[in-house]
Amino acid sequence: MTRDYISTEVEKIVKDNTLSSPLNFVMASAWLMGNFKGINLKALDLKKTATIADYFVIGSATNPTQMTAMAEEIAHQMRQFGVEAISREGLKHSTDWILLDYGDFIVHVFSEAARTVYDLDHLYKNAESIEIPQSYYFSSPDDSTIQPASDKSYF
Repeated sequence: MTRDYISTEVEKIVKDNTLSSPLNFVMASAWLMGNFKGINLKALDLKKTATIADYFVIGSATNPTQMTAMAEEIAHQMRQFGVEAISREGLKHSTDWILLDYGDFIVHVFSEAARTVYDLDHLYKNAESIEIPQSYYFSSPDDSTIQPASDKSYF
C-alpha cells in the first residue's frame, strides 16, 4: 500500500459530501486504522453523552510497531487537510495506548491488552455507535484481482 494510494482514499472520505466535519475526519481515521490492519474498530458519537469531544475513534493493534504506524499515518493525513492534533500522547514512548486529540474528535489506538484494561467501550456504552463500513478494513488497489481461495485443503 503506497502513500499515494492512502492519500487518495483518505481524500475521498474527507471530501465526501454526505459526511459533515468532523465526521469526515473520524471516518478517515477509521479507514486508516482498518487499512493498517487495526482490529475491533469503533467510532462513537459522544455529543449526547460526554463533553470531552464530539467523537471517539477506537481501535486495537497487535503490536507496538503497528500502533505507532497507525497513529503516525493518521497524524500525517490529518495535517494534509490542515487538521493538527491539540495533543498527542504515547507516541514517543513504547506504551499500550496512543491518544491523538483533535478537539472535536479523539483517536485512541490501543494494544489488545490495554483495550481490555481501560475499557472505553464500556465507559462510553451509552454513546451512539457509528457504523464503519466493511470496506474500510484492510484493502489494497489490487484487491479486485485477487482470486477467491479454493476449498481444497493442502494439509
